[in-house]
Amino acid sequence: MLNESYFSPVADTVLAHNALLSKQALGNQIKVHSIKEGFPEVDEEVRIVIFGVKENRNDIDYQNEDLSFSEIRTSLYSLYPGSWSSNIVYLGDIQCGNEVSDTYYAIKDVVSGLISNNMIPIIIGGSQDLTYPVYRAYDEVIPMVNILSIDRSFDFGNVNSEITNKSYLSKIVIEEPNNLFNYVNLGYQTYFNSQEEIDLIDKLYFDAIRLGEIASDLRGAEPYLRDANIVSLDLSAIKSQDLGIDKHSTPNGFSSVDACSLARYAGLSNNVSTFGVFEYSNIKKSKTTGMLIAQIIWYFIEGVNYRVKDFPDEKIPHQKFIVLVDDQEIIFYKSLKTNRWWVQLPNSASDNNKIEKLTLLSCKEADYKMACNQEIPENYFKALQKALI
Repeated sequence: MLNESYFSPVADTVLAHNALLSKQALGNQIKVHSIKEGFPEVDEEVRIVIFGVKENRNDIDYQNEDLSFSEIRTSLYSLYPGSWSSNIVYLGDIQCGNEVSDTYYAIKDVVSGLISNNMIPIIIGGSQDLTYPVYRAYDEVIPMVNILSIDRSFDFGNVNSEITNKSYLSKIVIEEPNNLFNYVNLGYQTYFNSQEEIDLIDKLYFDAIRLGEIASDLRGAEPYLRDANIVSLDLSAIKSQDLGIDKHSTPNGFSSVDACSLARYAGLSNNVSTFGVFEYSNIKKSKTTGMLIAQIIWYFIEGVNYRVKDFPDEKIPHQKFIVLVDDQEIIFYKSLKTNRWWVQLPNSASDNNKIEKLTLLSCKEADYKMACNQEIPENYFKALQKALI
């Protein structure tokens, strides 16, 4: 299933540190690719697969540095697992190819193989343009893909330029086959985005939630994360003081607690099948950075282990609410297991092949109350518009 030649093993220095840890520590509870033990078996019992990607040559600030994720691994291995049932494998790192496109090919091949076998890859990068080959890995797996980016900017960049960590989204939107159904940005900061990009987000009926709006009530992020297939976290979305790194130096952003909470929501989503943390750099990093990334990954895994099947169907107990808005029926569902909400697209929209698998959209109770007040929920309206494009 996996091409072992893509990967380099975890450094012996990390494993030596791991040997000094408690037997209950996470590093001693997972299978790790090492020089001594070789490549671990990735069988049907494995649920989560973690690996790094050292590729950052398409970073617009690339300084020819060789990335190392040892600090992250040392921190992650030292943590204690929760009450987890998921088997976890750490594959080491995908090495850089001769060209960036070679690295992209390896990522696409690995991610496609994992998600096709119901395994969840957790990727530590490198520049955020690595989200692009992750997206392409879904080409033969599902018909339409939802991407959620936790980022201070949209990364549209120049449509006509080569792909970079600041322009990868344009390539995803424009390139055929176009399998993108929705893009969501959580935490954008207006002064980091041109008005042209903000207008384009609206024109494409994508969802973008400002930092101030989402940070004041993180629960509002849960429905967006629930519908996502790919979650891509740019470390620049976290304020510098909490991140312990100067590369993206900015006083505003999500707190470290916020980042971990969002990661847990992502893990709880039954749809999220790839989680990536990107824009890690050796430059001016601190141990705080490695530990925070480790804790973000820990919270994502925690969420995965507490996933609940609550999607409304004949076997799952739920309530159904029909609201009449301007002579149009809008149907809501509420899970009796988790109290989570969905809104149903009308048949005329769900007949569209693009959204065949997305008939029910995740929403909040507030959306139901909005409909009761004769207002069309924004996410419902945007989904209908995308179905007509």
